[in-house]
Amino acid sequence: MSPTEFVEAVQSALEPHRDAEKAAPMVRYMRDHFPFLGLKRPEFQLLVKPILTAAKPVADGAWLAEAARLLWALPEREYAYVAVDLLAKYQKSLTPSSLPLLRELITTNSWWDSVDGVVGAVLSPLTLRLPELQAQMDEWSRDENFWLRRAAILHQLKHHKATDSERLFAYCRANAADPEFFIRKAIGWALRTYAYTDPLAVRAFVEANKAQLSGLSVREALKHVIVPPPGGG
Repeated sequence: MSPTEFVEAVQSALEPHRDAEKAAPMVRYMRDHFPFLGLKRPEFQLLVKPILTAAKPVADGAWLAEAARLLWALPEREYAYVAVDLLAKYQKSLTPSSLPLLRELITTNSWWDSVDGVVGAVLSPLTLRLPELQAQMDEWSRDENFWLRRAAILHQLKHHKATDSERLFAYCRANAADPEFFIRKAIGWALRTYAYTDPLAVRAFVEANKAQLSGLSVREALKHVIVPPPGGG
């Protein structure tokens, strides 16, 4: 099965279930940025599951990259979600040379749903498995494209105890003054997630950098951290 045949099979599975009525609120939720077929995630995942499974014998890095790009180029947003599911399913076939593909997906037709999908399902486990990619994450954290910076800030979401806290905190400090909502939200989200592993470190970081962090970042970071009242207790 070629990447083109794979994508055609996905289209054949999903197109008969196109539902304009269900698609309308999805389009509105994404602020009219993208069209939708009108399929909820459990629906389209069930429909394409056998197709994703059938790709196993051919799903090497090059095949995955071509298939993902073809899906990403289709207008309806569900196809981008299938691309993320495909890369996540065969994430172990990705290598350091796959990082330009992820950069391309993050910066093409960008919105929080696609960026966070790539980061959470693909980039985070990939960078955990291949720590040599951290140098590129350092570069992304300084990139002029704020979606790449968001990806860098969030790339350790699945690292838990393996999180490089100094790197996380450095990215947060470097981006703290950015007025972009999606950056401020990412800082808070990344810190809140790490707080499940080390709440004291997150609380100390927030207290030390409160003057630079936005109120949104602070609220998100400390959402599940118990802050003692002034004077202790």
